[in-house]
Amino acid sequence: MTQPSVTQRLDAHPHLASLGLGLLSATGFQPLGLWPVALLAVGLFALIAANTASWLRAFRLGWLFGVAHFTLGNNWIATAFTFQSEMPAMLGWAAVPLLALYLAVYPALAAIIARLVVRNRAGLAFALTFAGAWIFTEWLRSWVFSGYVWNPLGMVLLGPMDRPGLAAITPIMGTYALSGLAVLLGCALVLMLKERNWLAAGATALLLVAGMFWPAGEAQQGDLLVTIVQPDIRQERISDPRFFEANYNRLAQLSRREESGAGTNTDAEPRIVLWPESGMADYLREGYPQRYYDRTTALGSPLYARRRLATAVGDDSVLLTGAVDLEIGADETGFVRALGARNAVTAIGSDGELLGGYAKAHLVPYGEYLPMREWLEPLGLTRLVAGSIDFWPGPGPRTLDLGEYGKVSPQVCYEIIFSGQVTDRSNRADYIFNPSNEAWFGGNAQPQFLAQSRMRAIEEGLPVLRATTTGISAVIDARGVVRQHLAQHVQGRIDARVPPATAPTLFARFGNMLGLAWSIVLMLAGFVAMRRQPV
Repeated sequence: MTQPSVTQRLDAHPHLASLGLGLLSATGFQPLGLWPVALLAVGLFALIAANTASWLRAFRLGWLFGVAHFTLGNNWIATAFTFQSEMPAMLGWAAVPLLALYLAVYPALAAIIARLVVRNRAGLAFALTFAGAWIFTEWLRSWVFSGYVWNPLGMVLLGPMDRPGLAAITPIMGTYALSGLAVLLGCALVLMLKERNWLAAGATALLLVAGMFWPAGEAQQGDLLVTIVQPDIRQERISDPRFFEANYNRLAQLSRREESGAGTNTDAEPRIVLWPESGMADYLREGYPQRYYDRTTALGSPLYARRRLATAVGDDSVLLTGAVDLEIGADETGFVRALGARNAVTAIGSDGELLGGYAKAHLVPYGEYLPMREWLEPLGLTRLVAGSIDFWPGPGPRTLDLGEYGKVSPQVCYEIIFSGQVTDRSNRADYIFNPSNEAWFGGNAQPQFLAQSRMRAIEEGLPVLRATTTGISAVIDARGVVRQHLAQHVQGRIDARVPPATAPTLFARFGNMLGLAWSIVLMLAGFVAMRRQPV
């Protein structure tokens, strides 16, 4: 008796197959990095979707694929609930699949589009159209309902930390178009194997391996000195007033010039010192009611707090630190209080003067603000991190000109994941600074955060400097190569020179319009291939 083919097995159990392939496709992300498995899983799912009898069935199977894909890829979110005393930790394990139910709509839409356009079964036409549709739907995911674009599929084509992999071509495509390329490569491999074209499949596989592990070349040194501080402050200590002074002392001790190694820093050279998000409790700006300053560690004075910070980092140094700014006003009773807060980056000079600041624009729903608060709060739902007021978003990317300390584009924590939204294109920065507190996420989040920071470096042609509370802090050059880093849960510092930027990339000029152009090109190519493909 003839054994059923892989296609026949998949078609016999399409719902289970879609779920299983969705899980396998997420293993391509960090920390597993099983990119060959991910590519083949996406290609096999495309085979199922192409063979469906209707677009409605293609949507259903695409949705099942997405549910499994996003449940595994976002499993780290569940850990955040362990730091919320007012809600049970087990709720986190429900929140992950509930979020996946929504996110799964996007691969389902890509399957619908491809199925509606291509009606004559699997082949090159479906692969091209599906890849183009995937780019479009991933772009939609980046902004619909404020956007949540964690782990775009193109991340599986990012190489190990010491080389960019196939993501090296991102400057001419953007991350979302790279996702389309991942879909196309997966489909091509599966089609070659299905047709038993072993020579072509083997050659393609060898080229993929070569591209993923191609050496990055020598590191290029810049002129500006940088010290990146990773204090390893765990989440339970960050918001506990009993540890505010100890947290500050740890940061300060790791920032002094005399602790630098290998002659990297000298007293005569300007230096930037980078502190993470959430590590420091002091309010640094004037104008708040005195009771707010009295709650912090700086003896009730923002001026004293800034001068203490300047002393900690020393002369000829500028400190860029995560901080919280308050929005003060009168409430409905006329009482003057904090109505909101800003998750900010503040630049402080060697005399304690304020050199500039930035307010985070992309806030984390349920982490930094509670959507539909008037409805959800009476039900007992609150934010997942400490605080009773919501953070307010800032206006968007901004370049801080620090003179001899360079032009910096701050991107706080989560907002580094938004492709095309990390720099002011009218005032290009020299480097991107990404302060982050990843202590309240699971262990998978840190390597995924690092990977997405690397993608922003490649796209924009700008180095990215990461300072995190618990890791992974890093110096990433403009090719996405991690030149130095501190592992998770390590207390330490990095002393380095800021790698140079490249000339503005094509993506730096055109942003995500470039990815959408690739989406159109692929779908047009799919239409042409469909016209030539026999029914």
